[in-house]
Amino acid sequence: MKNRRLIDSFNYAVAGIISALKTEKNMKIHFVAAFFILFLSLFFNFSRIEMLILFFTISLVIITEMINTAIERTIDLYTKNYHPLAKIVKDISAGAVLIASINSLIVAYLLFFDRISPYSSILVYKIRNSPIHLTFISIILVIILTISIKTKKHSGTPFKGGIVSGHSAIAFATATAITFMTKNTLVTTLSYLMALLVAESRIEAKIHFFSEVCSGAILGTLITILIFQVIG
Repeated sequence: MKNRRLIDSFNYAVAGIISALKTEKNMKIHFVAAFFILFLSLFFNFSRIEMLILFFTISLVIITEMINTAIERTIDLYTKNYHPLAKIVKDISAGAVLIASINSLIVAYLLFFDRISPYSSILVYKIRNSPIHLTFISIILVIILTISIKTKKHSGTPFKGGIVSGHSAIAFATATAITFMTKNTLVTTLSYLMALLVAESRIEAKIHFFSEVCSGAILGTLITILIFQVIG
């Protein structure tokens, strides 16, 4: 029962993210920016501390935007009429988003400027010897794309249904990454077998149709191949 409540809480939380992404233009902008920044980070030799700062900055902007949205919706629930106190609360919450956004610009400047300087002899640094980093970023990008696609046509809870199976996408992204990281045929075969079992379980549980599982598998596989082949 506790596990059920935990899963429900997780579903509600992701439903909130999808709801904000559906209804808020700024959230869509933040998600698109996060996607391209994470993709761009693959070209640069960031340290772990720099990556930590980058992820924290992206999260801070999205979190403040969601809190701002929640505050605005709560005020609108109680009153539609103009009230000076309501205006102040909305302005303050919007100000928090602005501060987080300015901070993100400063962080982006400090992390990227020197690396993309036209005076540099090398404009980009391909990460050829960092499969762990490539794998991590590819999975994050697959998750972002899956959530974005689900917002276009979504019903039920975030992890039940949708035009793309997120579980299948992540499973096949992981299996593809393992394939690039190892030359062992047995390990590769077992990885894809596990991914197929994940996909099959979504159909067996009647959460996804066959086409939705296939689209998730294709999405996860293609994104990972793109990252490892083009960038790695």
